[in-house]
Amino acid sequence: MAAPFRKICLRLSSRLSPGFQAERCTIPRVSACLCSQATSPSAEDGRTDPLKPAQPEFIESKEDFRWVEKLMPRYQVPPIPEHPHYPTPCGWVPPRDPPPDLPYSVRRSRFSHVPVYERFSKGGSRKQTVIQHIEGDIWALEKELEEFLPAIIGRNPAIQVNEVTRKIVIKGLVMEEVKKWLLEKGF
Repeated sequence: MAAPFRKICLRLSSRLSPGFQAERCTIPRVSACLCSQATSPSAEDGRTDPLKPAQPEFIESKEDFRWVEKLMPRYQVPPIPEHPHYPTPCGWVPPRDPPPDLPYSVRRSRFSHVPVYERFSKGGSRKQTVIQHIEGDIWALEKELEEFLPAIIGRNPAIQVNEVTRKIVIKGLVMEEVKKWLLEKGF
């Protein structure tokens, strides 16, 4: 099916100008063939084509790339800074080294914070606590939360586990208590 297009392409290229050259076309579109595989007669003579824009010249500078690196996003969590004593004045504590031997783990955020957040919806009437970045057995963490939270809030909490996004959503605002509990475990 592409053979008639090749013949048309070669016929058109020979009629355009005597110095116009086109190779055999494998693309079944005539316009793509003429634009991509043709050379003008002025390029053969060493003169530049007035219809083509001049190519800008680039200078490669390796010294200036350090400024670009600062703008590029980080794909890794940066190393944890060393402090003389913990907790720091803002209350930050590093994760325990080695990590606790549990069937699950809660990975820190990219800023080395425990990923427990408050979420408000329905105009502020629905208050939830969300634990993110859970790896391993998410159901074991849910069981331990069900044992820990009744002593804090005085009732059995409503807990929703999302296996796909690796999150646990707790009904109510218990962010500070859950963060402290996860820090005591070593996360």
